[in-house]
Amino acid sequence: MARIWVAKRGLHCVLNVGTYRDSGIREATAWGVILADMARHLSHALRDNGLEADSGRALAEIQEAMTRELDHPTSTATGEFGSTTQ
Repeated sequence: MARIWVAKRGLHCVLNVGTYRDSGIREATAWGVILADMARHLSHALRDNGLEADSGRALAEIQEAMTRELDHPTSTATGEFGSTTQ
């Protein structure tokens, strides 16, 4: 669904949008669930790798950072966007 990496001091990503087109599930809602699941997995990974003591606290910090970034972006999204499904 998503491939994300950092190169040349910038975030790069490939997003597979359009997957839910014929399913009756709204794409934006599906991506909200995907991002929430990713944040939850990340909070557990941070705990399991000794980078955070508590996954719940890490998840809360991730959520707060996401809200701040959505409200006040520190950069703009650039590049080309298109659907990889037909």
